[in-house]
Amino acid sequence: MTLASATRAAKDAALLAMADTLAKAETAILEANERDVGRAEANGTSAALIDRLRLNPDRIAGMVEGLHELAALPDPVGVVVRGWTNANGVQVRQVRVPFGVVGIIYEARPNVTADAGGICLKSGNAALLRGSSSAAESNAAVVEALQAGLVEAGLPAEAIQLVPGPREVTNELMAARGLVDVLIPRGGAGLIDNVVRNSQVPVIETGVGNCHIFVDAGADEQMALDIVINAKTQRPSVCNAAETLLVHAEIADSFLPKALHAFAANGVTAHGDSRVAAYGDVVPAEETDFAKEYLSLDIAVAIVDSLDSALQHIRRYSTGHSETIITESQTSAARFTSEVDAAAVLVNASSRFVDGGEFGFGAEIGISTQKLHARGPMGLPEMTSTKYVVTGSGQIRQ
Repeated sequence: MTLASATRAAKDAALLAMADTLAKAETAILEANERDVGRAEANGTSAALIDRLRLNPDRIAGMVEGLHELAALPDPVGVVVRGWTNANGVQVRQVRVPFGVVGIIYEARPNVTADAGGICLKSGNAALLRGSSSAAESNAAVVEALQAGLVEAGLPAEAIQLVPGPREVTNELMAARGLVDVLIPRGGAGLIDNVVRNSQVPVIETGVGNCHIFVDAGADEQMALDIVINAKTQRPSVCNAAETLLVHAEIADSFLPKALHAFAANGVTAHGDSRVAAYGDVVPAEETDFAKEYLSLDIAVAIVDSLDSALQHIRRYSTGHSETIITESQTSAARFTSEVDAAAVLVNASSRFVDGGEFGFGAEIGISTQKLHARGPMGLPEMTSTKYVVTGSGQIRQ
């Protein structure tokens, strides 16, 4: 109950102390991370996963800034979601409360360790962090720094804990119903599917991102090029990077040669069918290419004959993460945002904005692609449940 009843002042002081101790531990964290990266490279780990695993001073600075931003945000605990007074004078309020103990199972990305620890603390939850073995030393160094900040601020170090051990420990965590209140998997499709299918603990499902960009007829071509290149190349190893480009047939003659040239200039390999190949060099695409989350400098490209065709393609292959339309037509934008079923739908903006920090959440625990409770980037409110507080003055039910 220490965390659940902690004041905002106490939690914010702890977040700021954690930020300070994390910054002071930069050298130790980077040294630990170099050892993790070295082992991963020796084991032949893909470039995309290496990028997720690697820390540098800028990424640590981002972790520190995320904790500062969390401290500046309102405390979700105790917020009244709604309230009313019944005719008999009984007052009913729905109030945000912490989940309790949150288990997070995640791969690579040691920055998640700081983000998750900070979000759980601010929302009054204890965090059990089960990172992958590939980031074991990095995660241990980050948690040691965070715990030092907690102790410095007068909160228990156990509020943020790393769950070490062999692979079987993950199964034990998934079986800890009654001890762990909710599990959040964050990683590749295999990890997420395993947790969703096998956990006895309630799960908030995050998802992989086969994110589409549809360039509509009459779109501003320079805007479309800028957005497509940013969404694909700004950081290709993350779930909100673009993986499929759909181009309306009416604009293909003008736009596709420019897009394929821009891909080549930026080191992006385009996978396209025979219609796309007529406009430039592409890798012949199979149907499976349109279902991939590449997490690399690869992108699937297709020509569609109409907005309806684009919507049909997205319905077939979308993972429900983030979908984008580039258009000058308000009618097309309205249909797209109305009919596309995804956690985030964007109009004339890069999918890289679908991120807790970019949304102003300070950080995120993950991006949920399910439809229950939380959907999209999960910030502080999504890390709470609610309870009803009923206040009377002696009323009894007749």
